[in-house]
Amino acid sequence: MQKRPRVVVVGAGFGGMQAAQSLANSGAEVLLIDRYNYNSFIPLLYQVAFAQLEPGLIAYPVRTLFRNTPNVRFLMANVQQLNVTQKFIETERDVIPFDYLVLATGSQSRVAGVPGADRTAFPLRSLTDAIALRNQVLQCLEKASHEPDSAKRQQLLTFVIVGGGATGVEVAGALVELLRSLGRRDYRMLRREKAQIVMLQAGDRLLPDLPPTLGAYTGKKLRHIGVDVHLGVKVSQVTPEAVYLQNGQSICTETVVWTAGLEAAVPQSREAVETTTRGKLVTLPTLQLPNFPEIYAIGDVAQVAEADLTGVAPEALQQGVAVARNIKLQLKGRSPKPFTYFNKGRLAIIGCYSGVGYIAGIPLKGFLPWFMWLAVHLVYLPGFRNRLLVFLSWLQAFVLGDRAARAILPSTSQVLSNAASVAQKSAFQQ
Repeated sequence: MQKRPRVVVVGAGFGGMQAAQSLANSGAEVLLIDRYNYNSFIPLLYQVAFAQLEPGLIAYPVRTLFRNTPNVRFLMANVQQLNVTQKFIETERDVIPFDYLVLATGSQSRVAGVPGADRTAFPLRSLTDAIALRNQVLQCLEKASHEPDSAKRQQLLTFVIVGGGATGVEVAGALVELLRSLGRRDYRMLRREKAQIVMLQAGDRLLPDLPPTLGAYTGKKLRHIGVDVHLGVKVSQVTPEAVYLQNGQSICTETVVWTAGLEAAVPQSREAVETTTRGKLVTLPTLQLPNFPEIYAIGDVAQVAEADLTGVAPEALQQGVAVARNIKLQLKGRSPKPFTYFNKGRLAIIGCYSGVGYIAGIPLKGFLPWFMWLAVHLVYLPGFRNRLLVFLSWLQAFVLGDRAARAILPSTSQVLSNAASVAQKSAFQQ
């Protein structure tokens, strides 16, 4: 019996999941690898971070998606190194050969050159990041509720967002909504003391991937709801007590949310592969790596030649379909085809029932793009149960004005530390 070719897909994000699903009936053996056993719905991370959704509502088990797909297997592991010439990858415990490889490992926050940002600022790229940020915000509110010193209290109630792209705008709007909700219900000090939300954008406008008029509208709307927006400002240092700017000013805060830049999260390779300054893998228009026709890169990890892409989820989904199509062509001995992105438009949510969009050359502002953003993401969220519970959570938040997901959860390191302490005490008692 002839051995089936093996396709290894690294990364269970939008692009990787779509590639594996599109290879379901390809005749190849497909192995999907990720460090987590779930797919995180990244567009809703900010709603977890600001107590609108429970973490489990935007996480869907990978194995559930492939229950009825016999040629797709899943492995939970960390890919530590690639060997692109001999065609195998190394995890912490296995060496896995491949005939075709799809790299869909996504991106991570880029804080290079800013002292203290990597240790002190809060990124928002994973479910773990979202939980850590939520804990930080709620802990600051708890501390401020009984802090006698007014300067310290204001420091706890000051939140700085670095970056004015879509994620930064989402974070600012959601934080405003959270503080308004909790101020009415749970934290009396917020009724007499105003929390300060500061947005720092290095560029001259917000939402640089959208038309300037929409960026200007977004800035005006954020200022109207209470966000202090600063354009043309760069951060020089971040400490646990303050953010320092290149213009010599500083802002006292204990919470800095870093949304300013991304870089590709590429596994180490034994051989040199062509990358950009931000670590992205340079690919041909077919999404293949130059000189390695059996290796593909998609999503945030890829810089596609002759394509003007911005790294949004629809791009990764369409690339996943294109990669699967090209691998099927190669299995038949045919040449891969170039990837062409069909842009369905862009939507960005501001918060407080407002958003912006650009669809078919038409700019949208206000309630309609806000509603469309919610509807689109509800449709794409995997799992009927998750969609239902997210919809009910939105009703509670937007109609009743209540944020129910306000528990300060222990981090993984805290859980492991507590378990180790219990085990040590038990061993000592014995």
